[in-house]
Amino acid sequence: MSAEPVQPARTAYTVAGFLSAMAIAAALTGIAWHPLRLILPAMVIALIAAAMAPKGNRLAQAAVAIAAGSFFVGMLVAVVTQRALW
Repeated sequence: MSAEPVQPARTAYTVAGFLSAMAIAAALTGIAWHPLRLILPAMVIALIAAAMAPKGNRLAQAAVAIAAGSFFVGMLVAVVTQRALW
């Protein structure tokens, strides 16, 4: 048996998961539609979720990485296709 008590999940961890999922969805949508309008707020939301999440939370880490990658790809697509960034 383990001597460590099982700690219940905090509400902040649940909210961090939802924020991470929302940031991923917004960042991926921003690649195809107005990168600056969607990806920059998604990056902020992902960083807030990473700050709220427990250490080592993979969803929050993935949200930050996907938002950063989406920014690069979104800018690349906008420049190559000569679409407006804003």
